[in-house]
This record gives sequence, structure tokens and C-alpha cells, in this order.
Amino acid sequence: MNYIPIEKNKEYIVDIIDNGYEGEGIAKINEFTIFIPGAIKGEKIKILILKVLSSHAFGKIIEIIKESPFRNETDCDTYKRCGGCNLRHIDYEQTLNIKQNIVQNLVNKNLKTRIKVKQVWGMGNPYYYRNKLQFPIGVDKNGTTVMGVYANRTHEIIPVENCLIQDKESTKIAKSILDLIKEYNISAYNEETLSGIIRHIIIKKAFKTGEIMIIIVINDNNLPNLKEISDSIFSNYPNVKSIIINSNMKKTNVILGDKNVKTIGESYITDILGDFKFKISSHSFYQVNPVQAEAMYYYAVEEANISKEDIVFDLYCGIGTISLFLSKFAKKVYGVEIVEQAVEMANENAQLNNIDNTEFIAGDTELVLSNLLNNKKIIPDIIVVDPPRKGLDNTTIANILKIKPKKVIYISCNPASLTRDLSKLEDSYNIKNIQPFDMFPFTSHIENISILKLKEY
Repeated sequence: MNYIPIEKNKEYIVDIIDNGYEGEGIAKINEFTIFIPGAIKGEKIKILILKVLSSHAFGKIIEIIKESPFRNETDCDTYKRCGGCNLRHIDYEQTLNIKQNIVQNLVNKNLKTRIKVKQVWGMGNPYYYRNKLQFPIGVDKNGTTVMGVYANRTHEIIPVENCLIQDKESTKIAKSILDLIKEYNISAYNEETLSGIIRHIIIKKAFKTGEIMIIIVINDNNLPNLKEISDSIFSNYPNVKSIIINSNMKKTNVILGDKNVKTIGESYITDILGDFKFKISSHSFYQVNPVQAEAMYYYAVEEANISKEDIVFDLYCGIGTISLFLSKFAKKVYGVEIVEQAVEMANENAQLNNIDNTEFIAGDTELVLSNLLNNKKIIPDIIVVDPPRKGLDNTTIANILKIKPKKVIYISCNPASLTRDLSKLEDSYNIKNIQPFDMFPFTSHIENISILKLKEY
């Protein structure tokens, strides 16, 4: 059995030698690794050990003996309990360096290719950038209806007065809805008893047009006092174009139910990204940081260097955002997406922008890609992938290696699965670069675009 040089519930003084994948501080005692949330590389800290495993341990800060010059006084009341902005205690520019280092470490660990990760593409104003708010509604210990964010790793709701990453108008509207819920004595959902009506408030805002959609998720098929509530919202907030009542009566952590039971006003809002208009529905995915999304898509288009002879596959295309950006330069773009409603919206977005060289297909990426290649004999020159956090499945990677498009553009929200997948492609492709984008400032998340070019033998 390995010797473990520390004990649970004991205090130690440690030097923080690095920051980890979620921004936590890393220390070592006799080469044994300890993870300490809230600690910054370069600090000397007194810690209390909370948990000891065979390979590592977790501690918490008791006292900062030597403070990092990059440590900031937090500007958020709920920061320590919320866990959403887990880098809020660090100077913004330094958070970009930490994120670059996280991606670089994964590259060094997983790839044979020696590639220098580019400097993170940050935001000029990293505040109030989210265009989608989703707040759970519940009951606190005193029986009061509350709205806010879940406390880190729990389902206790922390009331939020002002969130520094959410759009200000959206937060104001959410608070008005909470007031109306209380005014009409509409019950909040209780996760333990599965009783109560209101589960979530979701607000989507189109930053360029200002249009707003409100989605109230209920544990029922009807919302009491809906007319009074909607009349109040529409009269006080002229930018609201759509109020949707969504029914979710399942015992689940999934926020939206399958069906919308009532729509007042429009069934979608419209936003502008780049030169294109996009319809956004209640269920459709749309990048939550439009400033960075626009920068990221322009970068992808420029780096791809697409010609009018090129056929492009856009896998995991959502409502067609990147597909439409690419369509201006390509011969034809095929978009693939598993969510049928998103594909309907992608087709509507193509029509809205008078684009006739796109085709969107609903279905599992693995199966649709195989069908396009093997049955329809459509061979792409360029493949764009933007998969979920788990990355690409082995069949999709095998198909890419089988047809060998001249370029692969890999957009990723998870540098661990990105570098894992690149390691499977690097024998056939030159990895031109990896460009991180700070899509979610002050959180540990980092988006990346990697451009792969087929090797010439």
C-alpha cells in the first residue's frame, strides 16, 4: 500500500505550484497531490484536509499566508456558495493565462505533435455577457418562495439579486416574475414531494435586436393567473416578444419538458450574428455569449479558407449558425443535428437569409454521416465538428480517417476530449493550431478551435 503523507482533518502549510483543470490550486506534500479550490499558483496557504483518496486529496483554505498579486476581492455576494464563476477571485487577464496553460498541459500530455497553444481570445468587457438566464424556483427552510442559482454541488437555491454574468434586463424581468408568482400565491416546485407548480424561469435575449423570450417551466399543464402575469410582463417590458409555458412533470434534472402547453406572442425571437439573422425557439441551442461566438465563427471561416468548389459537412450543427457562416464561401453545406426542432429552425434560418446551398438532416451524427458517405456517396472536402463535452464517437473518427477530407475544423467546449480526439487524428493530419476562446469569462470553461490539415505523403 502506498504511503500517504497527510491525514484528514489535519492542517498543513503548502505552496500552490499550479492551477488545475477547474481553476483549483494544486499543492504537493512529499509528491502527494492536494487540490484546493480558491487557491492561486504562487500562494503559500494554510489548509485543512477534507478528503483523502489513494492518489490525491482535497483541502480548503484556512489562511492565506502569502497572497498572489493576481488575487482580487470578489465583487459578487453569492460567489463562494454558487460555484458558477469559480475564477472570480482572480484578475481577468490572469484567468486567460490559466486557461491557456490548462489547454497547453493537455496538449503536452495527449499529443505527439509539439504545438504551442495560442493566447486565449478574451473579452474586452467580460461582464453581463450571457444571453440566456435559467433560474430554478423553490422553497427555502422558512417556506418562502425563492429564485436564484443552486449552491455548488447541491440543490439548495441561493437567491440572486444581481448576477455579474447574466444580462441585466433579463435578471430584472426574472425578479418581476418572482414577484408576480408571490402576488398570486402560485406554489413553487418541491423536489422532494414533487408538488408545487413553478419549476424554472428561463429568459433568452437577442443582444443585437433586443427581443426577449420568457419560458416558465411548470409541474402542470396550466399556469394559474396566466393572463394577469402575461399582461403585466408585456406592459412593463416592451422588448418581450414571447411568453412560453413549458410543461415538465417528470422527476428529472432536465430543465425543459418535451411540450410547450401555451405560447403568448411569437413562438421564437430573432437575433443577428455576423451577416445573418437567426430564429431562436424555446428548445433550440444558441451560443450563450454572442460576442465571442461571432468572433469564433469568423475565425473558423477565415482559417478554413473555403472555396466555391468545396462541399462541407457541419456535424452537430444546432440551428445552423456555423453552417450559414460557411455557406457564403462553399459550394454546399450539409448540417447534421440530432435535435429535430433545431433542424427545423436551421432550415427556417436558411430561408430567412435566402441561402439555398445548405441542407440540414435530423438524426444521430454517427448514423447520418455513415449514410451520407456510404449510401449517398457524398464526400466532403471539409468537415466541421462541434460535439458535446464527451467529444467525437469512434465511428465518426473512423469515418473521417476513411474519407480523409482535406481539412477538419474541430470546435470544442472540452479541451480534454478535444486533445484525446486529436491524438487519434494526428497521424493523418497536421494540427495547424489550437485557438482558445474565453466563451465563459470567470468560469473554468474554455472553448477551442483547432484547424487540421491533411498530411501530404
